[in-house]
Amino acid sequence: MSSLNPQRTIDELKELRALTGDENGAQRIAWTETWAKARAWLRAKMEQLPVSIETDEAGNVWTTLKGESDDVLIIGGHMDSVPNGGWLDGCLNVLAGLEVIRRIASEGKPPVTVRLVDWADEEGARFGRSLLGSSAASGTLNPDDVRDLKDKDGIRLEDALANYDVSLDMATDAHRQLQNAKAYLELHIEQGPVLEGLDLPLGVVLGTVGVERHSIKFVGQEAHSGSTPMDRRKDALGGVSKLHLDVRQIAKAHKGVGTVGRVVTHPGIVTAVVGQAEMTLDQRHLDPNELAAMLNEAKAASERIAAEENIEVSWSRLWQIQPLPFHPDLIELCDEAIIETVGVSHRLPSGPLHDAAEMVRAGVPTIMLFVQSLRGISHNKIEDTKEEHLLQCVEALDKLATKTMAWMRK
Repeated sequence: MSSLNPQRTIDELKELRALTGDENGAQRIAWTETWAKARAWLRAKMEQLPVSIETDEAGNVWTTLKGESDDVLIIGGHMDSVPNGGWLDGCLNVLAGLEVIRRIASEGKPPVTVRLVDWADEEGARFGRSLLGSSAASGTLNPDDVRDLKDKDGIRLEDALANYDVSLDMATDAHRQLQNAKAYLELHIEQGPVLEGLDLPLGVVLGTVGVERHSIKFVGQEAHSGSTPMDRRKDALGGVSKLHLDVRQIAKAHKGVGTVGRVVTHPGIVTAVVGQAEMTLDQRHLDPNELAAMLNEAKAASERIAAEENIEVSWSRLWQIQPLPFHPDLIELCDEAIIETVGVSHRLPSGPLHDAAEMVRAGVPTIMLFVQSLRGISHNKIEDTKEEHLLQCVEALDKLATKTMAWMRK
């Protein structure tokens, strides 16, 4: 009989919420006292198991259950939250992983070494740099890019990390933790409405989507709103308005997503035709060819619109990351684990990035499992998942771990 106790995970999630939340939600922002308190609480639970615990150079906490083989199965998550965050985002991953390790440890020495990692600063809530700990471990972090980032109080990232005995220049030495890593598993709330819309509790994540993020500037001619005839105007806002609508249609046609999140106009007064308008564009897709097509179509649309409006357009890239598909074998194993748990599975991409993306970049075979989010809402105190689904996701993660250990030994 399995010693897995998914109810204990729910109880511990509630315990953590009482310890580190308030009436506005979770307050476990990385590199703060509340986050450190959450980690100390977690460590006390880990210490009851036959494991070793260490904190690496980037501040990630590793709990290791030694196995018959040095090959490593990693289960990952993060204890940090956004300000006024939800009670499940990140910590569900860690506490479900803890329960799986308890079950494995109760059955003696496992066939492979199993490690649970609590990644440091997944959210980037304080300094704006997400996936800090996992990118240090994967080797994609450049310390010089982040050391001078400041929080709202003007404190530098490098100085805040030093308070927690993390030296930014040593952080990428955390890469040694991935030696012998043969698989990485991560459970997460979906944070979106897809599973709820299908009335399904669990889903297999195919990978994290690629992102193209640009700033687009239209330049026309400022002019008086009363004395300039409509057919003589060079209205820069016309470019933004038309392109915004095209961006939505392009995304729908390619089954991706496209978002204009910010628009700034100049001179920005009620009595002037807009002479300059800037917009941000965020496009995402799991297929790199579709993402490239979406970007090309948006650029072509902007040129066409600029000609129609008798204005000029220019683009500058803000950020980009390629799609990161998960391992095909692990996708199948995750599908099996979900079907054995709840009878039906669904495959979907992840729009948000997760630490799992950095494990793909490090070359570790990776898979994620999603559990339904009520109302599709996350990063908010009303974030929630049915308890029945929470029980099921712990069980599915446990089955996935067992299947993955057998796959690693083939």
